Amino acid sequence: MSEFDESPPPQSAARIVTLTSDLGADSLYLASIKGALVSRDPSIHVIDISHAIRPFDFRQAAFALRNTAGAFPPGTVHVLALNTMPTEEDVHRVMQLGGQFFVGMDDGVFGMIAEKEPEAVYDITVQSESDSLTFPSLNVFVQVACHLVSGGVPAVIGRRTDRISNAVLQSLTSGEDWLQGVVQYVDGYGNLITNIDEKFFNKVAKGRPFCIPLRTLRTKVSHIKKTYNEVPVGDRVVLFNHMGLLEIAINKGGPSSGGGASQLLGLKVDSILRLEFTSE
Repeated sequence: MSEFDESPPPQSAARIVTLTSDLGADSLYLASIKGALVSRDPSIHVIDISHAIRPFDFRQAAFALRNTAGAFPPGTVHVLALNTMPTEEDVHRVMQLGGQFFVGMDDGVFGMIAEKEPEAVYDITVQSESDSLTFPSLNVFVQVACHLVSGGVPAVIGRRTDRISNAVLQSLTSGEDWLQGVVQYVDGYGNLITNIDEKFFNKVAKGRPFCIPLRTLRTKVSHIKKTYNEVPVGDRVVLFNHMGLLEIAINKGGPSSGGGASQLLGLKVDSILRLEFTSE
């Protein structure tokens, strides 16, 4: 870990706390967390990242934060309200990364969020504000988040540690004429976002057309598109999205308009996606 002088990062003009959870958008548990945050500090701006994370799926939570945290200013506090019951191996922690704070249970999620070494990591030592230990997101994380977003130093609410739990990333594999990745996120339109980045794709593709073998058809693609509208409405399109990741979509598709790529192609999170390259 790098040296850290226990001083907080620069604070943004707005006090921002984001929430990422598997609670569901209309959850009464989520409402309790939001109410507790603004009761402590009415100036806090609470922003939802996603509450549609699959139950206990820290990989999806990490994906959501890894691809959104960069849009927030220094001093932002990100609360992860999923899989929050600590064990001997997994404990409540604060990770300081890029001038922001991430609060949650370190079950591997912090290691997947961090693309570089964190500035600091702390084991949370503050006690629950309730005799009930079943809701740490409300009774532990709220007080930690409010302390940090107001400019409080992490050492007050935690003990410095030199480790975070590591998780195995879903890997990319390739051969001379193929590459294989996985679907790591399905958005609200049913678009399939993979872990295949543009640099890796170009290294294997070498400008060749490719097809995507599926259970019911072989989707042949001559080249990557730049926008969804380069194909007719209802057609399949493959492009690199704003995250730089390969995405398979249906132009103007979605659950309410005939189905998105996930529904129509029979793929979901963790589905293996194989691309085969041809010389034609």
